[in-house]
Formats: sequence, C-alpha cells, structure tokens
Amino acid sequence: MTSIDNSSEQSLDVVLIGAGIMSATLGMMLKELQPELRIAVVERLDVAAAESSDAWNNAGTGHSAFCELNYTPEKADGSIDTGKAIKIADQFEQSKQFWAFLAEKYQVKELSRFINHIPHLSFVWGDENVNFLRKRHAALTQSPLFKGMSYSEDREQLQKWMPLVMEGRDPNQKVAATCMDMGTDVNFGSLTRGMFHLLQEKPNVAFHFNKEVSKIRRKEDGSWRIKAKDLATGDTLKLRARFVFIGAGGGSLPLLISSGIPEAAGFGGFPVSGQWLKCVNPEVIERHQAKVYGKAEVGSPPMSVPHLDTRMINGKRELLFGPYAGFTTKFLKKGSFLDLPLSIKLSNMRPMIIAGLKNIPLTRYLIDQVRQSPQDRFASLKQYLPEARFEDWELEIAGQRVQVIKKDKKAGGVLEFGTEVVAASDGSIAALLGASPGASTAVSIMVGLIERCFPQQARTPEWQAKFKEMIPSYGVSLHDNPQLVEEIREFTGRVLNLMAAEPTEAK
Repeated sequence: MTSIDNSSEQSLDVVLIGAGIMSATLGMMLKELQPELRIAVVERLDVAAAESSDAWNNAGTGHSAFCELNYTPEKADGSIDTGKAIKIADQFEQSKQFWAFLAEKYQVKELSRFINHIPHLSFVWGDENVNFLRKRHAALTQSPLFKGMSYSEDREQLQKWMPLVMEGRDPNQKVAATCMDMGTDVNFGSLTRGMFHLLQEKPNVAFHFNKEVSKIRRKEDGSWRIKAKDLATGDTLKLRARFVFIGAGGGSLPLLISSGIPEAAGFGGFPVSGQWLKCVNPEVIERHQAKVYGKAEVGSPPMSVPHLDTRMINGKRELLFGPYAGFTTKFLKKGSFLDLPLSIKLSNMRPMIIAGLKNIPLTRYLIDQVRQSPQDRFASLKQYLPEARFEDWELEIAGQRVQVIKKDKKAGGVLEFGTEVVAASDGSIAALLGASPGASTAVSIMVGLIERCFPQQARTPEWQAKFKEMIPSYGVSLHDNPQLVEEIREFTGRVLNLMAAEPTEAK
C-alpha cells in the first residue's frame, strides 16, 4: 500500500467513513474508474467489517427476493405486488457480476470464503398463507429472474427440500413451499475484508483504524474537513477531501446531521437490535442445507422475518434461527446508549414523533420481543423445527439496524424499512441510511451514488465503458431480457463457482 503524506492535514480526493461493505464497494469502483484517486478509509474499530457487515451481524442471505416474502406484499385486490422483488433480484445480479469481475481480474482464490451455493426456500402453513404463496409463485415466475422457482404442497417433496422442517409436523397441517435452487449464502464480512485487501494494494490508498470521526465541516472552497480522534492515543487526525462518503452503518445518521447539509434536515433513526438462536449440535447442522424463510408477524420490521438459515462463517458451517428483534438506544452494536437521544434535533423531532405515533404496533411488537423468555424464543423455533431440542441451541447477539425516519409532505413523518442515499446538492458528500436489503444490493446502490455525485465523469465514454466492464448488464433491465439473464448467470455461476443443480419439478 502506498501511503499518503502524513502532514498536519492530509489532502485527498475521497474519504470513506466506515470500513464496511458499502465503503469497500465504492472504494473499489472509484479506483477502477479513476485509478489516480487519493482515497482514505476511516474506521472507529480496529478491524474492517466488524459492525453491520460482520457475518454474525448481517443476514447473509444474498438477498435476491427468492425467498423473502416481505418483498412481495399482497394488494387489497388479492394480487401480488412483485415490483420490489424484481428490482432486488436485478440488483443482486449486478452485485454478483461485480464480484465476478473482481474475482476474474485479480485471480481471487478461495471464493467459498465469501459466497456459496445454497437453496432458498419460502415455507408457510395454513390455508390463507398457502394461497398467498401459490399466487406469489405464479406472479414471480412470469419474470425471467425467477425462472426455475418450484412450488409444492406435496409433503414428500417438502421432505426432500427440508427434512428437519417436516419431521414431526402435524400431518393435518396444510403446508406449502417454494424452492429456488440457485440461491446463495454470502459472508459479507469476508467479502468486505477481501475487497479492502485488493484496495490496499493500490497506490494512494490509506487506512485509519481506531479513529472516530468527531467533526465534518465544509470549507469555503467546497471541500470537506474531517477530524477524527485516535481512540488509543487521543491524537487528532485531520483530513480534507473533495468528496466524503458516510457508510458507517447505524453511525451514519449522526455524522450526516453533523455535516449541516440542508438535505439532512428531517432525517431521524429508529434502532432495532437482533438476536439469533445458534445450533450447537453438529448432527442437526449437517442435516439442514437451505435458507428457509417464513412470514413475519404483523407489525414486525422486515429484519425480523423468521428464517432457518444455513450459513458458512469463517469456513465453518452454521445453522441459525431468528432473528429475534429488540430495542436499544444504541445505533451500533459497539455504540453508545446516548446515540438515539443525541440524534434528536429540532429539524427531525416532528417527523420522529409522527412516525412513532403511526407505528405503535411496531413498538408493541418490540416490547413483546424484549420480554421474551428463552422458552418463548424456543417455541418460535419449534414452529419451523417441530422436533428441536432446547439443549441444541444457544443465544447469539446479532447486529444493530437503524430504520430511517424522514419528513413527508402529506404524512408529516414516515418510517422507512429500506436503504436510502442522502447527498448534498453539489454531490460533495453522501451518506447511506437504512437496512434491508442493504449489503446484497451494495453494487447497485454505489453505482447510483457515483452517477449522482460524479455526474459529469459518469457520463463520459470512458466511465460508461468501465461500468459495462464491471457490470455487463449495466443500464439494462434483466427483467425484460431473458437471454441476458441466462448469459449473466452462466458467467457469474462459472466464475464464482456457484454450481446449482437443475431445478426440481414439483407441483
């Protein structure tokens, strides 16, 4: 790694605050687009990807809308809204293309450290939910992005797809499932650290760990001054940059507000914590090989959609169930209990109050979750694993998510459950807020950010060509191009070693 001059105030092109998946993606893209850029990464912890991007803190599904039922809501007329699912599926394909580009260009080995093939299943029970899943399957398979998705109400077929889920289940219970064999498991912590490893090999890139950003101020010339405190020595790091990206997970909101840009006015955050039940019985872990998603409870946040999840974490196969939601005033897992109260300003107080009053069911749900006993959590698990044994599972603390609250002309204030990029009008500073689907769509989000914050460069033939090289489907809707979907998936599957079996025919 080539160091940047260690002067009293380092002058840079780009400062990335937060060493997570978003900063890693943006840093790699910008270096591919313009190799001479001077970039610095500032992180408050002593290692990259230890907060929202860490494997234990992130869902890791490779959110592609194959199995997440909350991405396909049922409309008032009973039809299924597939718009969000199709968009997310397209975005995840873009992510795989970029990862395949990096893997091929830099001859990345041991791809299984960050991505593996694992089937994605949706599982429901009861007449109403079965009818919903049947309609969802019919609607989604109209898109080439969901080609190969199988649907079945046959218990023998479901037994093959997920034996542990079916064992001991009431034979009179009406059940159904969909299976998308080409699903993936992604370790975003490993992926992030891998991209940063590639980035640090490039010239004019510096990393500053154990540095907590305390101040972001705009200078008269339009650049930004960033001050960060060394948490070990107390020394102050001073940086100046033409562009700043705040990708600090739950910590992004306070930093965005502190920047003083008018676009940040009215934004607030609602923190939601999480927990997993982690299987500690190797025999049980070995017998389940899928990601099985169910339906969320009414009033619950999207991050709380229950799932029985096979994961590869640090080279070891794991089995998790959850997550169970909770409430804390921290914005980060290793944050402060003052994060929420200190984020409340005059500019966002009204939207936060209105959003809070309109989401009382969510508040009740979180209170109920916090009050759950170990037996309550185990009872939820037994809905998915009827023969689960209490002694085979232990509690694991998951990560923090900060749901976005923002001003709304009609409603006054709304609570959002997606991700949102907030940028200054001149594009000199931007922040990413929100949660799901987050990491899985990082590539699409960062392409949009680059087009928004570097508009002139992004339109040049050189950058357009590079976008197409990094993401072959750039600028094209995969939903409208069945042939391109097949070509892209053949390419990414081959390069990333994602060998899915032929789809199982089921009725």
